[in-house]
Amino acid sequence: MTYDLVLALTVFAFVSSITPGPNNLMLMASGANFGFRRTIPHMLGVGIGFTLMIVLVGVGLVQVFDLYPISHQILKVVSVLYLLWLAWKIANAAPPKENVVSESTPITFVQAALFQWVNPKAWTMALTAITAYTPEQTLYYVSLVALVFGVVNLPSVSVWTVLGEQMARFLTSAARLRAFNCAMAGLLVLSLYPVVIG
Repeated sequence: MTYDLVLALTVFAFVSSITPGPNNLMLMASGANFGFRRTIPHMLGVGIGFTLMIVLVGVGLVQVFDLYPISHQILKVVSVLYLLWLAWKIANAAPPKENVVSESTPITFVQAALFQWVNPKAWTMALTAITAYTPEQTLYYVSLVALVFGVVNLPSVSVWTVLGEQMARFLTSAARLRAFNCAMAGLLVLSLYPVVIG
């Protein structure tokens, strides 16, 4: 894997991990309701659960790509189109509404890890990472993609827990949220450069 592709994968991992989605909104709500320390098992469940999901999805897709090589190119095109659409949605996102967690305890590590398998954003991220950022569908490249996400994901999603604790300071300014969303959308589009020219 080339340096440019690893850099693009890292940018993709960061942007897709830190932008709004079910995991991040749930972590923001948990941070607001339970604080950072009590939300740590939830954050670890997201980070470790998603990393494991990438490996399992990647290993399964390797077999499909071996049987039907054209499927990799088809999925790559679909992934690029989806990411362009996602960038547009991120840039035009409305400010999130305050989330309230009704349970008296935060989500556990196991619950957060299992949630990845029913989270559409997690599926899209895993499939896109495997199809768009692996030059060959081997266990080595699948593991490399999982490692990059493992390193980038946990600190990124932790930001949302902190935002939950500081909701009043960070989420009341529509201008700041708009600037953040536009920056994330721009980075997402830039992360496609090596994929498109490769």
